[in-house]
Amino acid sequence: MHIQSTFTFISSLGLMLMASAFFNGCGGNNESPTQKLQAPAAVAEDEEEEETHSTGKATETAGASVYDNWYTNKGIGPVKNLTLSAEIDQALAAEGEKIFKEKCTSCHKPDKRFIGPAPKGVLERRTPEWVMNMILNPEKMVKEDPIAKQLLLDYNLSPMANQNLTEEEARKVLEYFRTL
Repeated sequence: MHIQSTFTFISSLGLMLMASAFFNGCGGNNESPTQKLQAPAAVAEDEEEEETHSTGKATETAGASVYDNWYTNKGIGPVKNLTLSAEIDQALAAEGEKIFKEKCTSCHKPDKRFIGPAPKGVLERRTPEWVMNMILNPEKMVKEDPIAKQLLLDYNLSPMANQNLTEEEARKVLEYFRTL
């Protein structure tokens, strides 16, 4: 009788230890130890890809991005301050669209990533001054402006060609961007 209860106790203890080892090894959920180890890296890669492709964000240092303070960055160039009117100037935008189609579409598609970024919604990501300076002064921007430098990296080191637009033409293109 004593031997039988000891055997039952040992069997029960063995089952409990096996169950404990199984759940501890799996973290108490349905993940295998391998999944548990791989999950953070997979998430990090997904976040990085999402940052690069959907929002254009890129990590400069842990947790910080050159894109984080875009709303204070006016870029480097002749345009220091630019206030846009509440209403879009449709005539100006039409002229800007014409210029964009002639000079920019080999690298930019209005609403999707191409060789360069899509201008649609650009004023939700950059200041008007920054956009103007990027159009007018791309060589200096990619050398000195942190966002332009990062964009160059994000877009496979394809520098933006200087189309030698005048400030007035660049302003028309910016107005067109507001219609996208």
